[in-house]
Amino acid sequence: MLKNPAILLLDEATSALDSESEKLVQEALDRFMIGRTTLVIAHRLSTIRKADVVAVLQQGRVSEIGTHDELMARGDNGLYAKLIRMQEQAHEAAIANARKSSARPSSARNSVSSPIITRNSSYGRSPYSRRLSDFSTSDFSFSIDPNHRMEKLAFRDQASSFWRLAKMNSPEWTYALVGTIGSMVCGSISALFAYVLSAVLSIYYAQDHRYMRREISKYCYLLIGVSSAALLFNTLQHLFWDVVGENLTKRVREKMLFAVLRNEIAWFDQEENASARIAARLSLDAHNVRSAIGDRISVIVQNSALMLVACTAGFVLQWRLALVLIAVFPVVVAATVLQKMFMKGFSGDLEKAHAKATQIASEAVANVRTVAAFNSEAKITQLFAANLQSPLHRCFWKGQIAGSGFGIAQFLLYASYALGLWYAAWLVKHGISDFSKTIRVFMVLMVSANGAAETLTLAPDFIKGGRAMRSVFEVLDRKTEVEPDDPDTAPVPDRLRGDVELKHVDFAYPTRPDVPVFRDLTLRARAGKTLALVGPSGCGKSSVISLILRFYEPNSGRVLIDAKDIRKYNLKSLRRAMSVVPQEPCLFAATIFDNIAYGRETGTEAEVVEAATQANAHKFIAALPNGYRTWVGERGMQLSGGQRQRIAIARALLKKAQVLLLDEATSALDAEAERSVQEALDRAGAASGRTTIVVAHRLATVRNAHVIAVIDEGKVVEQGSHSHLLNHHPDGCYARMLQLQRLTHVPGAGAAGPSNAGI
Repeated sequence: MLKNPAILLLDEATSALDSESEKLVQEALDRFMIGRTTLVIAHRLSTIRKADVVAVLQQGRVSEIGTHDELMARGDNGLYAKLIRMQEQAHEAAIANARKSSARPSSARNSVSSPIITRNSSYGRSPYSRRLSDFSTSDFSFSIDPNHRMEKLAFRDQASSFWRLAKMNSPEWTYALVGTIGSMVCGSISALFAYVLSAVLSIYYAQDHRYMRREISKYCYLLIGVSSAALLFNTLQHLFWDVVGENLTKRVREKMLFAVLRNEIAWFDQEENASARIAARLSLDAHNVRSAIGDRISVIVQNSALMLVACTAGFVLQWRLALVLIAVFPVVVAATVLQKMFMKGFSGDLEKAHAKATQIASEAVANVRTVAAFNSEAKITQLFAANLQSPLHRCFWKGQIAGSGFGIAQFLLYASYALGLWYAAWLVKHGISDFSKTIRVFMVLMVSANGAAETLTLAPDFIKGGRAMRSVFEVLDRKTEVEPDDPDTAPVPDRLRGDVELKHVDFAYPTRPDVPVFRDLTLRARAGKTLALVGPSGCGKSSVISLILRFYEPNSGRVLIDAKDIRKYNLKSLRRAMSVVPQEPCLFAATIFDNIAYGRETGTEAEVVEAATQANAHKFIAALPNGYRTWVGERGMQLSGGQRQRIAIARALLKKAQVLLLDEATSALDAEAERSVQEALDRAGAASGRTTIVVAHRLATVRNAHVIAVIDEGKVVEQGSHSHLLNHHPDGCYARMLQLQRLTHVPGAGAAGPSNAGI
């Protein structure tokens, strides 16, 4: 509405609202439509009774088109009239019937393979809004980790983390041993190479040409041997350390993912634990940890061997010059350490500063359809650029400081060369040493100085590795508040009766502790019976299901199954005894068969097909080119909302759990598909004696529930069967909701309303 467009596209715009909210929103939309071309997708035919043109789509084509009155005039031969009668009968039955049977949840949405109704025209349904927490980051690699605080780590903590990683890598100790030998030999070869070059240089000053040729030939063969050894041992070094590093990376990622998935649901609700950031940590931290083990040890061992050989050779050849050159080393090292400190101080801040900009980019890509529909590309780009300004300034100063530090280090390094050469010349001048020995000592020790400097120039990698180690062990060491494998808990009995009860429950979401959801809530779903939860949007109906699944813990009170607190049950065993169909079904990037079989790993192909048939999904699956082997895409985006929901229902039916939780389970289905699926759910519940808990907005779908609980403001305000609530509370909340829904949803009562341009 804020956009004030000339063309308005509404795709099931009020499907998730309760009757009262829907009435208010629909009235506002009707006023807003005046003078605008409006295209509406709808299953609730009451929302399109005032349309100028109604088009009925079936099997991908328009089967009927006209006004409401024209289509109704076709009588029994018209598809639109049949749909109208179907919904009228459902609402009349809601008033007249008090029969008891299993639950019938939910509202209606479109399905590609079933008839759909539109106001003015059809508009292909697409998921406009995707939360960042639902967004898969498999296609992105973001260097973000705001959870890392930048305080200085104690050396003892770093050493402890280092040794823990080394123990984690213990299965590859033989590879590490061979890699270490290769590193030591490579470091020694560097010193030997410098010694040979300096020896050759001194031989060129010999007076005897024959001696010169003989010695040069000898050293050339020696260089060929050294080069061959370097080829062999460098290969061994990098090959074996790569094996060590890759296995560590794999092991760290596996352990981190396992630790992440063990955390309670409330942990994922925190902003710093959004899915994009967790995925980035799984990718980047493991990679940086590898540098802390493989790359770090390899370079340190190599350069340690180089220093040992070089210092030994230096003291043997000319101890005076060796002492002077070694005395210069701390200056070079100090300069490099200074650079390391500057790099450490600014690196962490940059990661935190980039986190907000990266999150904006993630959300823009995740909701690209909404961005494109509202022409918000420029706005998103500007917002992204604005959030890059702070990192840009920090990068500038980081570059200045790091560059200055590196320049100082280089100055001191070359100044040490100059000092060494001057002192070597002084020794030769005063006859204390000859040219051959001094040049050899100088070359060997300067090469080792470069090696030491090279070790410390890896400071950024070491810093990242140290931070990554802390991040990894923060995840691995965190104790989840709800332990899935608590040894003190008991497994759920095989013959679970399924009596579910909430006793005096107070609850508020951990991220909003000041906003209570329930106040002294008491509910009971008797074994094998159906409990329906109704009430206005946001009253806490879905929160009941979350508490039963133990996604969250109540602030006070208890949740019981078979008169036993669910906290006494093993969590995995508890959830195996339950099937759930969420309002927004989640499919994995796999085949349809795999998504249905996810409900029960031991399910056979025949059982998968049977479950799909019960969920009214087999027909559209069989019509696909690859049938059950059809790839559904990321989050099931290759399928319509109704198709995804039917697959989710099939998955729940395949599980054959004793407790069935339905949260608007048929909200994305049209009236005909909903009736078919509802009958299957009724049969499945009645046949197996399942305890069923239903969340619904459409009261017609819950009229046969054994108990209907009306929740409002965190409490149960009314409770009883359909007939009990109407007879004993004729002016109660349930009766008012039912009357309001009857008036709102009976499409025959409509007349022409706001004029909309037809197509």
